[in-house]
Amino acid sequence: MALTSETQRAWLNLTSEGVVDPMREIIDPHHHLWRRSGLPTYLLEDLWEDTQCGHNIVKTVFMECGAEYRSSGPAHLQVVGETEFVRDLALASRGQGKAEIAGIVGHADLDQDEALLREVLNAHEDAGAGFFRGIRHGGAHDPGRNLGWVNATPHANLFERKVFRRGVQLLGELGYTFDSWHYHFQNQAFADLAEAAPETTIVLDHFGTPCGVGDFAGKATEVASEWKLSIDRLARCANVVVKVGGLAMPVNGFGWSDQDKPPSSDEVARAHRDYYLHTIDAFGPDRCMLESNFPVDKLSLSYNVYWNAMKKITESFSLEERHQLFFGTAERVYRL
Repeated sequence: MALTSETQRAWLNLTSEGVVDPMREIIDPHHHLWRRSGLPTYLLEDLWEDTQCGHNIVKTVFMECGAEYRSSGPAHLQVVGETEFVRDLALASRGQGKAEIAGIVGHADLDQDEALLREVLNAHEDAGAGFFRGIRHGGAHDPGRNLGWVNATPHANLFERKVFRRGVQLLGELGYTFDSWHYHFQNQAFADLAEAAPETTIVLDHFGTPCGVGDFAGKATEVASEWKLSIDRLARCANVVVKVGGLAMPVNGFGWSDQDKPPSSDEVARAHRDYYLHTIDAFGPDRCMLESNFPVDKLSLSYNVYWNAMKKITESFSLEERHQLFFGTAERVYRL
Protein backbone atom coordinates (compact mmCIF):
# COMPACT_ATOMS: atom_id res chain seq x y z
CA MET A 1 0.00 0.00 0.00
CA ALA A 2 1.37 3.40 -1.00
CA LEU A 3 2.24 5.75 1.83
CA THR A 4 -0.16 8.72 1.96
CA SER A 5 -0.18 11.90 4.01
CA GLU A 6 -3.14 10.55 5.96
CA THR A 7 -1.59 7.18 6.83
CA GLN A 8 1.72 8.81 7.70
CA ARG A 9 0.02 11.39 9.92
CA ALA A 10 -1.97 8.73 11.75
CA TRP A 11 1.19 6.71 12.44
CA LEU A 12 3.22 9.69 13.62
CA ASN A 13 0.39 10.77 15.92
CA LEU A 14 0.75 7.51 17.84
CA THR A 15 3.64 9.23 19.63
CA SER A 16 2.56 12.51 21.17
CA GLU A 17 4.52 14.74 23.55
CA GLY A 18 4.71 18.34 24.67
CA VAL A 19 7.08 20.89 23.17
CA VAL A 20 10.43 21.42 24.88
CA ASP A 21 11.70 25.02 25.09
CA PRO A 22 8.99 26.37 22.78
CA MET A 23 10.29 29.95 22.54
CA ARG A 24 13.72 29.08 21.13
CA GLU A 25 14.12 30.54 17.62
CA ILE A 26 15.05 27.96 15.01
CA ILE A 27 16.21 28.05 11.42
CA ASP A 28 15.63 24.71 9.72
CA PRO A 29 18.36 24.73 7.05
CA HIS A 30 17.44 21.54 5.26
CA HIS A 31 14.06 20.44 3.95
CA HIS A 32 12.59 19.46 0.61
CA LEU A 33 9.39 20.26 -1.27
CA TRP A 34 8.02 17.92 -3.91
CA ARG A 35 5.31 16.12 -5.76
CA ARG A 36 6.79 12.64 -5.93
CA SER A 37 5.43 9.28 -6.98
CA GLY A 38 5.24 6.78 -4.13
CA LEU A 39 5.68 9.36 -1.37
CA PRO A 40 3.28 11.93 0.09
CA THR A 41 3.30 15.31 -1.61
CA TYR A 42 5.20 17.87 0.46
CA LEU A 43 4.44 21.49 -0.42
CA LEU A 44 4.20 24.72 1.55
CA GLU A 45 1.06 23.78 3.49
CA ASP A 46 2.61 20.43 4.39
CA LEU A 47 5.79 22.14 5.57
CA TRP A 48 3.71 24.53 7.65
CA GLU A 49 1.74 21.66 9.18
CA ASP A 50 5.07 20.43 10.55
CA THR A 51 6.65 23.76 11.47
CA GLN A 52 3.47 24.84 13.31
CA CYS A 53 3.78 21.90 15.72
CA GLY A 54 4.77 24.20 18.59
CA HIS A 55 8.48 24.83 18.00
CA ASN A 56 9.45 28.36 17.00
CA ILE A 57 10.58 27.78 13.41
CA VAL A 58 11.36 31.23 12.04
CA LYS A 59 13.05 30.51 8.69
CA THR A 60 13.92 27.54 6.51
CA VAL A 61 16.24 26.67 3.64
CA PHE A 62 15.02 24.50 0.77
CA MET A 63 17.44 21.82 -0.36
CA GLU A 64 17.44 20.50 -3.93
CA CYS A 65 15.70 17.18 -4.51
CA GLY A 66 15.10 17.00 -8.26
CA ALA A 67 11.66 18.63 -8.07
CA GLU A 68 9.82 20.36 -10.89
CA TYR A 69 12.64 20.55 -13.44
CA ARG A 70 11.81 22.23 -16.72
CA SER A 71 10.50 19.77 -19.28
CA SER A 72 11.90 21.61 -22.28
CA GLY A 73 14.74 23.86 -23.28
CA PRO A 74 18.49 23.24 -23.01
CA ALA A 75 19.18 20.14 -20.92
CA HIS A 76 21.72 21.82 -18.64
CA LEU A 77 19.19 24.53 -17.71
CA GLN A 78 16.27 22.23 -16.90
CA VAL A 79 17.38 22.12 -13.23
CA VAL A 80 16.46 25.81 -12.93
CA GLY A 81 12.80 24.81 -12.92
CA GLU A 82 13.25 23.70 -9.32
CA THR A 83 14.41 27.16 -8.26
CA GLU A 84 11.46 28.72 -10.09
CA PHE A 85 9.07 26.34 -8.31
CA VAL A 86 10.47 27.02 -4.84
CA ARG A 87 10.84 30.76 -5.45
CA ASP A 88 7.07 31.05 -5.84
CA LEU A 89 6.51 29.12 -2.61
CA ALA A 90 9.12 31.23 -0.82
CA LEU A 91 7.38 34.43 -1.89
CA ALA A 92 4.04 32.98 -0.75
CA SER A 93 5.55 32.14 2.66
CA ARG A 94 6.37 35.76 3.47
CA GLY A 95 4.33 37.75 5.97
CA GLN A 96 2.02 34.91 6.97
CA GLY A 97 3.18 34.63 10.58
CA LYS A 98 4.60 31.17 9.84
CA ALA A 99 8.01 29.79 8.91
CA GLU A 100 9.39 31.62 5.89
CA ILE A 101 11.45 29.90 3.21
CA ALA A 102 14.45 32.23 3.27
CA GLY A 103 16.96 30.42 1.07
CA ILE A 104 17.16 28.03 -1.87
CA VAL A 105 19.98 25.58 -2.57
CA GLY A 106 19.51 24.32 -6.10
CA HIS A 107 21.22 21.74 -8.26
CA ALA A 108 23.75 22.03 -11.05
CA ASP A 109 26.02 19.46 -12.60
CA LEU A 110 29.39 20.66 -11.30
CA ASP A 111 31.07 18.07 -13.51
CA GLN A 112 30.40 19.95 -16.74
CA ASP A 113 32.09 22.57 -18.89
CA GLU A 114 32.70 25.75 -16.90
CA ALA A 115 30.96 27.97 -19.42
CA LEU A 116 27.79 25.86 -19.15
CA LEU A 117 28.03 25.79 -15.36
CA ARG A 118 28.31 29.58 -15.21
CA GLU A 119 25.21 29.81 -17.39
CA VAL A 120 23.30 27.54 -15.00
CA LEU A 121 24.39 29.52 -11.94
CA ASN A 122 23.39 32.80 -13.58
CA ALA A 123 20.00 31.31 -14.45
CA HIS A 124 19.47 30.13 -10.85
CA GLU A 125 20.37 33.60 -9.61
CA ASP A 126 18.00 35.29 -12.06
CA ALA A 127 15.17 32.90 -11.23
CA GLY A 128 15.75 32.96 -7.49
CA ALA A 129 14.37 36.44 -6.68
CA GLY A 130 17.11 36.89 -4.08
CA PHE A 131 16.66 33.45 -2.46
CA PHE A 132 19.35 31.46 -4.30
CA ARG A 133 22.28 30.58 -2.04
CA GLY A 134 24.20 27.68 -3.51
CA ILE A 135 24.35 24.25 -5.09
CA ARG A 136 24.06 20.70 -3.90
CA HIS A 137 25.55 18.05 -6.14
CA GLY A 138 25.37 14.91 -4.05
CA GLY A 139 28.18 12.40 -4.17
CA ALA A 140 26.29 9.44 -2.67
CA HIS A 141 27.33 6.32 -4.54
CA ASP A 142 26.87 2.77 -3.30
CA PRO A 143 28.89 0.59 -5.71
CA GLY A 144 27.07 -2.63 -4.88
CA ARG A 145 23.63 -0.99 -4.67
CA ASN A 146 22.93 -3.09 -1.59
CA LEU A 147 21.96 -0.30 0.80
CA GLY A 148 18.52 -0.12 -0.76
CA TRP A 149 18.79 3.66 -0.87
CA VAL A 150 19.69 6.34 -3.40
CA ASN A 151 22.70 6.86 -5.64
CA ALA A 152 23.02 10.60 -6.18
CA THR A 153 25.65 10.14 -8.88
CA PRO A 154 26.75 7.34 -11.22
CA HIS A 155 30.39 8.24 -10.48
CA ALA A 156 32.09 6.41 -7.64
CA ASN A 157 34.98 8.89 -7.88
CA LEU A 158 32.96 12.10 -8.24
CA PHE A 159 34.92 14.01 -5.57
CA GLU A 160 38.20 13.19 -7.35
CA ARG A 161 37.16 14.28 -10.83
CA LYS A 162 39.10 17.31 -12.07
CA VAL A 163 36.16 19.11 -13.69
CA PHE A 164 33.96 18.53 -10.65
CA ARG A 165 36.60 19.97 -8.33
CA ARG A 166 36.87 23.01 -10.56
CA GLY A 167 33.08 23.40 -10.29
CA VAL A 168 33.26 23.36 -6.49
CA GLN A 169 36.04 25.94 -6.59
CA LEU A 170 33.98 28.15 -8.89
CA LEU A 171 31.12 28.19 -6.39
CA GLY A 172 33.43 29.71 -3.80
CA GLU A 173 34.76 32.28 -6.25
CA LEU A 174 31.20 33.40 -6.96
CA GLY A 175 30.14 33.45 -3.30
CA TYR A 176 27.93 30.35 -3.34
CA THR A 177 27.93 27.41 -0.94
CA PHE A 178 28.42 23.78 -1.88
CA ASP A 179 26.36 21.07 -0.16
CA SER A 180 26.99 17.36 -0.49
CA TRP A 181 25.09 14.29 0.64
CA HIS A 182 27.02 11.03 0.53
CA TYR A 183 27.74 7.89 2.58
CA HIS A 184 30.17 7.60 5.50
CA PHE A 185 32.64 5.49 3.53
CA GLN A 186 33.07 8.45 1.15
CA ASN A 187 34.02 10.96 3.83
CA GLN A 188 37.77 10.64 3.32
CA ALA A 189 37.43 11.39 -0.40
CA PHE A 190 35.18 14.30 0.56
CA ALA A 191 37.92 15.63 2.83
CA ASP A 192 40.33 15.49 -0.12
CA LEU A 193 37.84 17.59 -2.08
CA ALA A 194 37.49 20.11 0.75
CA GLU A 195 41.26 20.51 0.90
CA ALA A 196 41.31 21.11 -2.87
CA ALA A 197 38.71 23.90 -2.63
CA PRO A 198 39.69 25.83 0.51
CA GLU A 199 37.96 29.05 -0.54
CA THR A 200 34.54 27.40 -0.93
CA THR A 201 32.18 27.05 2.03
CA ILE A 202 31.40 23.33 1.96
CA VAL A 203 28.43 21.86 3.83
CA LEU A 204 28.48 18.22 4.87
CA ASP A 205 24.87 17.02 5.00
CA HIS A 206 23.58 14.44 7.50
CA PHE A 207 26.92 13.81 9.26
CA GLY A 208 28.12 12.05 6.11
CA THR A 209 25.38 9.42 6.55
CA PRO A 210 26.72 6.63 8.76
CA CYS A 211 25.03 3.56 7.31
CA GLY A 212 23.44 0.69 9.21
CA VAL A 213 21.96 -1.53 6.51
CA GLY A 214 23.26 -3.72 3.70
CA ASP A 215 26.95 -4.48 4.21
CA PHE A 216 26.87 -2.40 7.40
CA ALA A 217 23.96 -4.10 9.17
CA GLY A 218 25.03 -5.17 12.66
CA LYS A 219 28.32 -3.28 12.38
CA ALA A 220 27.47 -0.10 14.28
CA THR A 221 30.72 -0.11 16.28
CA GLU A 222 32.92 -0.50 13.20
CA VAL A 223 30.96 2.13 11.28
CA ALA A 224 31.14 4.60 14.17
CA SER A 225 34.90 4.12 14.48
CA GLU A 226 35.51 4.77 10.77
CA TRP A 227 33.05 7.66 10.78
CA LYS A 228 34.68 9.38 13.79
CA LEU A 229 38.09 9.34 12.13
CA SER A 230 36.69 10.98 9.00
CA ILE A 231 34.77 13.58 11.01
CA ASP A 232 37.93 14.50 12.92
CA ARG A 233 39.79 14.93 9.64
CA LEU A 234 37.03 17.02 8.10
CA ALA A 235 36.97 19.25 11.18
CA ARG A 236 40.53 20.28 10.35
CA CYS A 237 39.23 21.77 7.06
CA ALA A 238 38.27 25.29 8.10
CA ASN A 239 35.96 25.69 5.10
CA VAL A 240 33.70 22.76 6.10
CA VAL A 241 30.54 23.09 8.20
CA VAL A 242 28.19 20.27 9.14
CA LYS A 243 24.46 19.76 9.17
CA VAL A 244 23.89 17.64 12.24
CA GLY A 245 20.69 15.78 11.49
CA GLY A 246 19.30 13.40 8.91
CA LEU A 247 20.07 10.30 10.98
CA ALA A 248 16.50 8.98 10.85
CA MET A 249 16.62 7.83 7.25
CA PRO A 250 16.05 4.09 6.80
CA VAL A 251 19.61 3.78 5.45
CA ASN A 252 20.97 4.73 8.88
CA GLY A 253 19.62 1.44 10.16
CA PHE A 254 17.68 2.43 13.29
CA GLY A 255 14.60 0.71 11.90
CA TRP A 256 12.04 3.18 13.21
CA SER A 257 10.12 3.38 9.93
CA ASP A 258 9.21 -0.30 10.33
CA GLN A 259 7.99 -0.11 13.92
CA ASP A 260 4.35 -0.17 14.99
CA LYS A 261 4.86 3.15 16.76
CA PRO A 262 7.35 5.95 16.01
CA PRO A 263 10.07 6.77 18.56
CA SER A 264 9.84 9.34 21.33
CA SER A 265 12.34 12.17 21.63
CA ASP A 266 14.01 10.34 24.52
CA GLU A 267 14.55 7.29 22.28
CA VAL A 268 15.95 9.47 19.49
CA ALA A 269 18.24 11.33 21.90
CA ARG A 270 19.62 8.09 23.33
CA ALA A 271 20.24 6.57 19.92
CA HIS A 272 21.77 9.64 18.29
CA ARG A 273 23.48 11.55 21.11
CA ASP A 274 27.01 10.26 20.47
CA TYR A 275 26.92 11.30 16.81
CA TYR A 276 25.84 14.82 17.70
CA LEU A 277 28.22 15.31 20.61
CA HIS A 278 31.25 13.96 18.76
CA THR A 279 30.60 16.18 15.74
CA ILE A 280 29.87 19.31 17.75
CA ASP A 281 32.98 18.71 19.84
CA ALA A 282 35.09 18.32 16.69
CA PHE A 283 33.71 21.29 14.75
CA GLY A 284 32.37 23.59 17.46
CA PRO A 285 28.79 24.88 17.60
CA ASP A 286 29.62 27.74 15.23
CA ARG A 287 30.34 25.23 12.46
CA CYS A 288 27.32 22.97 13.10
CA MET A 289 23.66 23.52 12.28
CA LEU A 290 20.73 21.35 13.31
CA GLU A 291 18.53 20.19 10.41
CA SER A 292 15.25 18.30 10.07
CA ASN A 293 15.81 16.70 6.65
CA PHE A 294 12.03 16.60 6.22
CA PRO A 295 10.08 14.97 4.75
CA VAL A 296 12.71 12.22 4.35
CA ASP A 297 13.20 11.76 8.10
CA LYS A 298 9.43 11.99 8.46
CA LEU A 299 9.47 8.36 7.43
CA SER A 300 10.72 7.65 10.97
CA LEU A 301 9.67 10.44 13.34
CA SER A 302 7.57 13.57 13.71
CA TYR A 303 8.85 17.13 13.43
CA ASN A 304 7.97 17.80 17.06
CA VAL A 305 9.85 14.71 18.27
CA TYR A 306 12.91 15.61 16.20
CA TRP A 307 13.28 19.11 17.64
CA ASN A 308 12.49 17.91 21.16
CA ALA A 309 15.31 15.38 20.82
CA MET A 310 17.70 18.08 19.62
CA LYS A 311 16.88 20.26 22.61
CA LYS A 312 17.47 17.34 24.96
CA ILE A 313 20.80 16.39 23.35
CA THR A 314 22.06 19.99 23.61
CA GLU A 315 20.68 20.84 27.05
CA SER A 316 24.17 21.04 28.61
CA PHE A 317 25.42 23.63 26.10
CA SER A 318 25.54 27.34 26.88
CA LEU A 319 22.88 29.74 25.62
CA GLU A 320 25.24 31.08 22.94
CA GLU A 321 26.26 27.60 21.81
CA ARG A 322 22.63 26.54 21.49
CA HIS A 323 21.85 29.72 19.56
CA GLN A 324 24.57 28.85 17.05
CA LEU A 325 23.32 25.29 16.66
CA PHE A 326 19.64 26.16 16.28
CA PHE A 327 19.94 29.49 14.45
CA GLY A 328 23.25 31.33 14.12
CA THR A 329 25.34 28.97 12.01
CA ALA A 330 22.59 28.52 9.43
CA GLU A 331 21.94 32.26 9.34
CA ARG A 332 25.61 33.01 8.67
CA VAL A 333 26.38 30.18 6.22
CA TYR A 334 23.28 30.72 4.08
CA ARG A 335 23.25 34.51 4.44
CA LEU A 336 19.73 34.66 5.83
